[in-house]
Amino acid sequence: MKQFLTFALLIFTINANAQNQLIIPSVIEDTVINLTLQNGTHQFLPGQVTTTMGVNGSILGPTLIVNKGDNLDINVTNDLGQPTTIHWHGMHVSSPNDGGPHTIIDPGTTWNPKFTVLDKASTMWYHPHLHHFTDEHVSKGIAGFIIVRDAEEAALNLPRTYGVDDIPLAIQTKDFDANNQVVPLSNADDILMVNATIDAFTDLPAQIVRLRVLNGSSQRVFNLGLSGNQTFYQIGTDGGLKETPLALTRLQLAPGERTEILLDLNGLEGQTIQLMSYASEFPNGIYGSTSPGMNPNMPLDFYNPNPLNGADFNILQINVVAQTANPVTTIPTSLVTVTPYLEADADFSRNLTFQSTVGGFTQLNGDFSINNVSFDMNVINITIPLDNIEIWTIQNNSPIAHPFHIHDVQFYILDVNGAPTPPSATGLKDTYLIPGGQGGSIRIITKFDDFANDSIPYMYHCHMLMHEDGGMMGQFVVVDPTASIEDVDVNENEFILFPNPSDGVYMTAKLTDESELITAYAVVNSLGQIVSYHKIDEKEVSNIYSFPVFEYNSGMYSLRIYTKNGSYTKKFVVK
Repeated sequence: MKQFLTFALLIFTINANAQNQLIIPSVIEDTVINLTLQNGTHQFLPGQVTTTMGVNGSILGPTLIVNKGDNLDINVTNDLGQPTTIHWHGMHVSSPNDGGPHTIIDPGTTWNPKFTVLDKASTMWYHPHLHHFTDEHVSKGIAGFIIVRDAEEAALNLPRTYGVDDIPLAIQTKDFDANNQVVPLSNADDILMVNATIDAFTDLPAQIVRLRVLNGSSQRVFNLGLSGNQTFYQIGTDGGLKETPLALTRLQLAPGERTEILLDLNGLEGQTIQLMSYASEFPNGIYGSTSPGMNPNMPLDFYNPNPLNGADFNILQINVVAQTANPVTTIPTSLVTVTPYLEADADFSRNLTFQSTVGGFTQLNGDFSINNVSFDMNVINITIPLDNIEIWTIQNNSPIAHPFHIHDVQFYILDVNGAPTPPSATGLKDTYLIPGGQGGSIRIITKFDDFANDSIPYMYHCHMLMHEDGGMMGQFVVVDPTASIEDVDVNENEFILFPNPSDGVYMTAKLTDESELITAYAVVNSLGQIVSYHKIDEKEVSNIYSFPVFEYNSGMYSLRIYTKNGSYTKKFVVK
């Protein structure tokens, strides 16, 4: 019944051609930023109001405008009555400041991250990242823009008057029940909104206008275009500006991705343009196409009927009005210098594989994993030496496309399905949609610089929030192999490591003092590099711990175990 009511309501809204003025989020432009996460209500639909979550208000959050080099002092107060986190999506910050699932803000407390803005001019965003609750908290309204500015961008003749010719657009789809309440973890996301505005319109001046577009949806991919197939110009990707504007009529945008585009509205005063999604052009295997799986016979619960799937639909109506007093009227011919890392300079290559956790035609309704494991808060999946340049190959063996997102760093895409990177994806990225099917893959290259911390990890995950909450996520630590760690003096018999040489499967570390509890361990290779790090679940902490060695090549290693009193190191051999 709910499906029919929502479908009927959407059709009524379209037919009635109701229009609502686009909400423009407020702005905080300061280095001391106070954010309060709070409950509220919002009138999305006729009738009962919807209970929501917001930042400094009932829905969404203020746009933070910061400058490269700013030293930020942020206070995030949690008045939600339940735990949450806030992640600065796309920003290059240390792991304690990143706001991942380990950095929980308990109800009634304030989190105080402090960091220097190191990013180039770009459009970032912030949102909750509490494991199992990310989708609920984002769907109910907690999301906000971060606009980073720098001297290089300031020297360009670009629109940058916020809310006038520089417009943030957070596009989302949601599912509402019969009582107008948001339904998280749902495939029935049939209500579209921009900046929490359903059936939105805005007035834009007849000049060059800049749109900062965020796909803030839980799962839906958009195929952006203008009515009449008019040309627009992409000037920025997730992590910053491109080298030159790229003329486009279509631009795919997956959950978590951002783009900056310019509209040339010169001479169009009095006309109306629609920003649209041409989802009818999507192939199978994309959430938003007619068939979400590569095989059209694969069902996804509540995906259909949904008038958005496989259809072309309006996102935002743009009414072109008179120019401003000092308009930008030309598209620049060049933007900034972009210098990707070279494959020849890579220190290491890694492989990640996406799989469905269940087989057969019903696998779209199951969970998904990365390298055959689901997320475990106490398992560090990857250990990366500081300053490593790495190539990651991400292979998608599931029947649906997944947007891959990595914390801490921006990356460059080397190829997609073995073919050259699409022009719209050149430049700095932190999220990209990996095609489904056995052949779907991308290769990326990035550098893990500036920040090392062996206890608080960063995340990598699918940015379809239902998949992320279901365990399609891993974590990595960046460690400094050159950092000196002072070991506690220990008698040879007080730290026992056996069998040594190993039997090629497991080794066991034991401290004879039963009051000394092993809380973590690291394996160090013969070059002094930490090749793996594992934080032990508090429920498994003991004076004895067995660790796997079957993944290591033959050779000499050192095991460093950590306790509350310090660390102990002993060499071992893998046959």
